[in-house]
Amino acid sequence: MAHSSWLTACSPWSAFATLAALTTGLLVLSYVSSAFLGRPGYEYDDPYSPDVSSSASLVPRRGAGSPPVFAYYITGGREDSVRVTRLLKAVYHRGTGTCCTWTRGPAAYERARLAGYVRSEQAFLEYGNVHVVGKGDPVDVRGASSVAALLWCSRLCCADLLHAFSYVPKDLNFIEHKPDSETHHVVVLDQNLLQNTNAEISFSSGHREKPDAFELFKGSRWTILSRSFVEHCVAAPDNLGRTLLMYFSNTLDPADFYFQTIAANSARFKNSTVNHSVRFVVPPPGVDPRFWYDAMVNGGAAFAGDFGDDDALLQRIDEEVLRRPLDGVTPGEWCKGPDGEEGECSVGGDINAVRQGAAGRRLASLVAGLVGTAPCEGCNSVGAPVSPSSP
Repeated sequence: MAHSSWLTACSPWSAFATLAALTTGLLVLSYVSSAFLGRPGYEYDDPYSPDVSSSASLVPRRGAGSPPVFAYYITGGREDSVRVTRLLKAVYHRGTGTCCTWTRGPAAYERARLAGYVRSEQAFLEYGNVHVVGKGDPVDVRGASSVAALLWCSRLCCADLLHAFSYVPKDLNFIEHKPDSETHHVVVLDQNLLQNTNAEISFSSGHREKPDAFELFKGSRWTILSRSFVEHCVAAPDNLGRTLLMYFSNTLDPADFYFQTIAANSARFKNSTVNHSVRFVVPPPGVDPRFWYDAMVNGGAAFAGDFGDDDALLQRIDEEVLRRPLDGVTPGEWCKGPDGEEGECSVGGDINAVRQGAAGRRLASLVAGLVGTAPCEGCNSVGAPVSPSSP
């Protein structure tokens, strides 16, 4: 089933990321330990699997004072192969890990196109930190199948962006959320959990009673999660993660509630959750793009969305913000060309180099301000959303 959502593009040059409005499932961005990169770079389960030997020994420096490692989860649907490829080019950095997966929608040639690109890019082959899961699962972003797909993939495992988060405790989670006492959850059945092909969600006339064992929280599904928090959600040592999976398995839009409710109800994580998505919300059509483009770039937010398909501003972002060549990945110190130039972005640069630019300083200032502010009322976290009026 087609639906609109966002994907992320990250700039090692200027700490900016754009979330393109695509037909996608779910994205979660996690900043995690570099131990995630000690695995083969490919996990294909379809006929287009390349025969690639791992080069995972080329890992970033670890320990105190080293840049953090980000892991991106990217999922696409029908007719998304070109868009996902463009996103992957923008987001890629040696200090990241990326998992790309599909819903059941795309045709075989679309999956083959992405697989072919990944196995042809020198940096991906050399560093082995891009994982592509060729076999898609049925997913509806409104149902529990979206959360199930993410938790399954979370087991796998940008210079200004990395720099800004280098001084942030790695156990922090950036989850925009607020208490929700008004939503009356309609009881539904997400048949994508049961079927082998994409299926419609079935609605019933019943409603969920408000729980008293935990408090519901709702917010943006665009999150930055620590490795310890993701592991907590998967292992559920306090059983809260499993309880909420059961609770949200037959409700609408669980991705707007699941991580928010776990973080706010967990004694371990409720005081390490920043109430912010570090994201700029693009105004609807009709607002002068010249106004919000400047606000978006100068405001310090790391992400933005949503954009229309093939939006001309995406090309402007590629050229002016990401400085990404048309057919290449975003350049940086980690991928010098043969003559020391960054434009060609071949393998051989300093994978631990993190060079801060002006936009990186703006992002670092934003993040430092968020982490240093007082807790918000009722949720033991800090910060407030970025908006066009207050970037």
